[in-house]
Amino acid sequence: MKIRLRHNIAFEILAGVVIVLAALTLTVSVIGYYEFTGAIQSQYANSAYNTARTASSLLNKAFVSSTNYTSTNWQRQFNRLKLEWNRLATTQDATYIYLFKASGDKHEEVTFLVNVANPKFTRIGAYSPGHSFTQTDPVYLKAFSEIYDKRSNRAEFASYRPENEYQSGNHVTVFVPIYSIREGFGDIIGVIGVERRMEDLDSARFAYLYGTLRAAVILLLVVLIIYGLYLNRNLLAPIQKIAKEATRFARKNTLPEETLHAEIKTRNEIGQLARTIDVMEKDIISYVENLTRVTQEKEQIKAELNVATQIQADMLPKDFPERKEFELYAAMKPAKEVGGDFYDFFMIDNNHIALVMADVSGKGVPAALFMVIAKTLIKDRAKMGGSPSEILSDVNNQLCEGNEADLFVTVWLGILEISTGKIIASNAGHEYPAVNKNGADYELVKTKQSPAVATMEGIKFRQYEFDLHPGENLYIYTDGVAEATNIHEELYGTDRMLAALNETKNFNANEILTHMKKSVDDFTGEAPQFDDITMLCLRYFGGDQT
Repeated sequence: MKIRLRHNIAFEILAGVVIVLAALTLTVSVIGYYEFTGAIQSQYANSAYNTARTASSLLNKAFVSSTNYTSTNWQRQFNRLKLEWNRLATTQDATYIYLFKASGDKHEEVTFLVNVANPKFTRIGAYSPGHSFTQTDPVYLKAFSEIYDKRSNRAEFASYRPENEYQSGNHVTVFVPIYSIREGFGDIIGVIGVERRMEDLDSARFAYLYGTLRAAVILLLVVLIIYGLYLNRNLLAPIQKIAKEATRFARKNTLPEETLHAEIKTRNEIGQLARTIDVMEKDIISYVENLTRVTQEKEQIKAELNVATQIQADMLPKDFPERKEFELYAAMKPAKEVGGDFYDFFMIDNNHIALVMADVSGKGVPAALFMVIAKTLIKDRAKMGGSPSEILSDVNNQLCEGNEADLFVTVWLGILEISTGKIIASNAGHEYPAVNKNGADYELVKTKQSPAVATMEGIKFRQYEFDLHPGENLYIYTDGVAEATNIHEELYGTDRMLAALNETKNFNANEILTHMKKSVDDFTGEAPQFDDITMLCLRYFGGDQT
């Protein structure tokens, strides 16, 4: 329960209010206490001052100036004055009324002339005339200085001490000077001191504190009740509604029957928060619906692409011929689900095999569709007979018809005469093939290239011839091999390709392509694949194999 209260916003706010009000009450009470004490002290000091003035009016200045304390005249005046002062002390509730003279550098030497003690407040008797002593109390010495040095008409101070049979408790003392001529003029011939007991001070201060604290507690309770009701209506209840709605929405993820804005009508930040949550809930519902729809569409597209990938893969030949005259293997790795690269090989007749390596411009589904058309046209036209240049010319004209997407395809088409190893080829903007002549290192077979297929109708394509001898290999590929890029944006390049090929002289066709793929992958590392990688390798053993 303590933990829940500690983290309850109402408790925290009201606790803060209580602390602030308590601190304010304490501050006001302390200030008021001292102000009230000063006011009470001032009242008693004024009463003592009036008593001192009354006592001074009964003095004879010749009596004050005389030091013949044993003379009959002085004793007669002393007895009269003491009688009248005793009556005055009783009626004015003064503890002491006394007349003294002070001398010395600091006025510390004090001599009493007349001293009257009120038996009602003290058991300490009065000093006899001529009694002298040295005053060391700094409070008294300061008051003496006010009278003698600054010639003030009044000096006062308060003493706070416990009340017992020897002490009169809290009291105020007032000194009034007696001048030789008249008030304020002449020498100071004596000083009248009146000590007035502040008998009502403690009870008055207690009553003040009690009244102040009682009023503060009542005020605090009223403020807490009113402010608590206000907080509950304008802050706590709306926040609880918002928290309840947030929990409900997180659990059900549905719009409420009634919006928060309809329930919380305040225009402050809480109302703004309620309106914001209403908008946020609608946006989240809309976002989830859109996300669900987009996800479904993506899943559908992904499924369709998987089908397209499978269709494209099925179109590429997988059954590699097992002939004594040659060994053939090919592989393709698209950059996306479907790609624009393709390879093909097929027998034209018993002594001729067509080898095709092509790369359609662009990526994705459009390139894949164009690849299907190009592959089909090339194969169909090649089986009708003719040279590579004638085949590509006819295919070019057909692809140019209705090519609104302006796609094109680079093609290397070669026809191998199996019995002799003679290859007649046409290169339509494609990569140069690599051959290891006479079992030496691989070299590129560079010839003049023709434009890519489907760039312009009516193009005549060049063709060229070269021979494969027993033990020589033919490696054809797309630009995805040479242009593979690593994370430092370095190209794999034909030099690395030829170096990797030279490491495969004793490999079969499948092992050669596997080695080449690993070499490219090791070079690119974590860099993404931006282009399709397609390769074909033919190892020629000779046409007279029996």
